[in-house]
Amino acid sequence: MIKGNTGDWEIIIGLEVHAQVTTESKLFSGASTQFGNEPNANVSFVDAGMPGMLPVINAKAIGQAVKTGLAIGAKINLKSVFDRKNYFYPDLPQGYQISQFLDPIVGRGEVLLDMPEGVKKVGVTRIHIEQDAGKSLHEYNPKFTYIDLNRAGVALMEIVSEPDMRSADEAASYLKKLRSIVRYIGACDGDMEKGNMRCDANVSVRKPGAPLGTRCEIKNVNSVRFLHKAIEFEAMRQVEILESGGKIDQETRLFDASQGETRAMRSKEDAHDYRYFPDPDLLPLELTQEFVDNIKKSLPELPDQKKQRYMETFGFNSYNAGVLVAEQESAQFFEDTLKALDDKKTIGLTRLAGEVSNWLANELFGRLSKLGVEITQSPVSPEKFAGLIRLMVDNTISGKIAKDVLDFMMETGKEAAVIVEEKGLRQVTDTGAIEKVIDGVMAANPDKVAEYRAGKEKLFGFFVGQAMKASGGKANPSAVNELLKKMLSA
Repeated sequence: MIKGNTGDWEIIIGLEVHAQVTTESKLFSGASTQFGNEPNANVSFVDAGMPGMLPVINAKAIGQAVKTGLAIGAKINLKSVFDRKNYFYPDLPQGYQISQFLDPIVGRGEVLLDMPEGVKKVGVTRIHIEQDAGKSLHEYNPKFTYIDLNRAGVALMEIVSEPDMRSADEAASYLKKLRSIVRYIGACDGDMEKGNMRCDANVSVRKPGAPLGTRCEIKNVNSVRFLHKAIEFEAMRQVEILESGGKIDQETRLFDASQGETRAMRSKEDAHDYRYFPDPDLLPLELTQEFVDNIKKSLPELPDQKKQRYMETFGFNSYNAGVLVAEQESAQFFEDTLKALDDKKTIGLTRLAGEVSNWLANELFGRLSKLGVEITQSPVSPEKFAGLIRLMVDNTISGKIAKDVLDFMMETGKEAAVIVEEKGLRQVTDTGAIEKVIDGVMAANPDKVAEYRAGKEKLFGFFVGQAMKASGGKANPSAVNELLKKMLSA
């Protein structure tokens, strides 16, 4: 909801996500899809729209679309049709885009979102396959437009949601969840910086319970953060117009990230303006049920399934499990770390899994983020990370020292045990040594000792801190607490 001058307004959001299909060649030609090649290096006669060139469908792209549909529990249409979507643009050499209109390859499905208030279901209307267009370049000369057709003909899945989202948070969560799913199954790499996943957001506002308002479409948003900002700005813009007595024009808008605002591009075309008709060069696509069933058998464990398993097996709450499974690589790092630990029987699987999860989410992820690297590029391997966890759970080092050790591991790549020995960081568990440390703390603070013994029990934390500081953080915290209680009460 948005608070306006006239009360609450409800935001209605639907997303159209364009995901580049992971294939080595384009949808209807054998041209490469490799990113970063010289302009117009990945172009065949078909992509360039040369007369007489006939499209030949890429079977792998079809399989990837079916896989995506199955991953969101959608209906797979055994018969679908390719259509020509007609419009003129310089980077569309054919003068039309081969897409799907009335008969897409994938029908209705749904995506589940973990929101603070509970699980939210977002319906998916359809997934259809289409060609990407080329790219217009303006940076070389302000007086000319250059055309790069490397992307022309690249296979895209357009994943169209129902208008089920009611906040920018839900829209951002949906995009992240969809990105996670397609990455898990290998249907799209989800790299938004390269343009391999883009999003159009349809946004409207209304008074709660009123009919749907006029929507505006925000085109080609290329990050989750920008999507969130674009929706919040656009919703407030519409509320302000309506509250001032104006009306919303149906139009296509773009998001200016530098200004944090949406701007009008053009009035919104209706579907009939594209003059869709079945592509005469492509027969209807007919799939067998066996083809679909075989793809279904090949699906990996999906994020929601993995999350449920972690909750049941390791006793994780929904949030912690969700953090781990959001990226397949993070979940794999967690599992590889747990596998490398041989203490499960003596310490317990649940405790070990909890330690690994907490240290991954709270310590390693943060350090990797500062370095700007992915978990797959971590200088600390799962086996070395397991070594650090082992030193903590067997009380060789304290949690505080473990953070310092992890920093050294990130810098040097050395194993935790080697660093602990080299730097003399092994935890002090000898009660006699700890008693000497506490004696020193008490002797240095006789006034505080007197106050504590007079009933000021809040000072206990002070003594713990001083004892740990005096021991260089090496004293076993449990032993410090136990001995302090005994010695302060004497």
